[in-house]
Amino acid sequence: MRRVRFCAFLTSLLLATSAFAAESWQSIQQQATGQTVWFNAWGGDEAVNRYLDWVSGEMKTHYAINLKIVHQADAADAVKRIQTEQAAGRKSNGSVDLLWVNGENFRMLKAENLLLTGWAQTLPNWRYVDTRKPVTEDFAIPTDGAESPWGGAQLTFIARKASTPTPPADPHALLVYARQHPGKVSYPRPPDFTGTAFLEQLLLALTAHPEALKNAPDSTFAQVTAPLWDYLDTLHPLLWREGNDFPPSPARMDTLLASGSLNLSLTFNPTHAMQKVASGELPADSYSFGFLKGMIGNVHFVAIPANASASAGAKVVANFLLSPQAQIRKANPEVWGDPSVLDGEKLPATAAKQLRAFTPSGTPDVLPEPHAAWVNALEQEWLRRYGTR
Repeated sequence: MRRVRFCAFLTSLLLATSAFAAESWQSIQQQATGQTVWFNAWGGDEAVNRYLDWVSGEMKTHYAINLKIVHQADAADAVKRIQTEQAAGRKSNGSVDLLWVNGENFRMLKAENLLLTGWAQTLPNWRYVDTRKPVTEDFAIPTDGAESPWGGAQLTFIARKASTPTPPADPHALLVYARQHPGKVSYPRPPDFTGTAFLEQLLLALTAHPEALKNAPDSTFAQVTAPLWDYLDTLHPLLWREGNDFPPSPARMDTLLASGSLNLSLTFNPTHAMQKVASGELPADSYSFGFLKGMIGNVHFVAIPANASASAGAKVVANFLLSPQAQIRKANPEVWGDPSVLDGEKLPATAAKQLRAFTPSGTPDVLPEPHAAWVNALEQEWLRRYGTR
């Protein structure tokens, strides 16, 4: 009899918890109604900008939220603004409500306690998230519910069948390819995010101490990174403009690839080539590839500053970004082609089928990013060695 009563107690407790969660979310939605949410997001790609414009329309139509997109070249600009507001004692009514962020910028904001924490897993649409992906850590740093995932990313090369019928399979093969095609290879100039990711990719493959990359750089930095600088010293004279100049962005590399000035481009989106072919911005024979042993990848997130003016509205936007509708649209190469963070097995059958249609096959294994502190360390050393050329 006691066991029956205990089971009944547990059942009522679970029902009460579920009802409380639903009531809490309803309260958040009510608070969000009529709010203006300032979403600071990377604005370096027209497909991304068009997608976010669609999100803004959906938030206005279905949630009465006025979503304002602040297009940025670098999330570091918003980070500095949040830090400045904190230093000035602005504990509320901040100018940033939602921020597209990850990696080093997240590490800094979290370390300074500038983010709202513990909210991400409370979003109703979290139930669809693929928790096999690194959705609770960002560059090896636990998110503690301070970030909600909304897209996947993986460093990816783009080539054309006409000029590169067989792609390089590893860094050594890339060096051989550069020798065979002088002036036709390059990479974005660090601290461009994709350029720095290329350095991390090479370092993972070349260093004799890959385990060191799981922690912040220390006194072994020179020893761990020596093979990378040796490799770049050999590669750079073979590059576009003999390594004395570098494209400022992946978008510029796409333009150079389309014109034939480069044979390779770089992106952090495995479906980018498909999307750009569909839009006519890259030739029809363009294709994606990666090194056979894998390419580094991560998840990109949205975060809410601790001093946000409209945190309720920001949560509703973050939840919408995780909805099957928004994730399927985002994954469509003709819209954006950004990989989803949802688990198809958790979705209704129709949504799962739609998502599978936009999920690329044959992509290389995803290698984990080094610890976030490696970003700045590698960028500074790269600039010291090559930045003044």
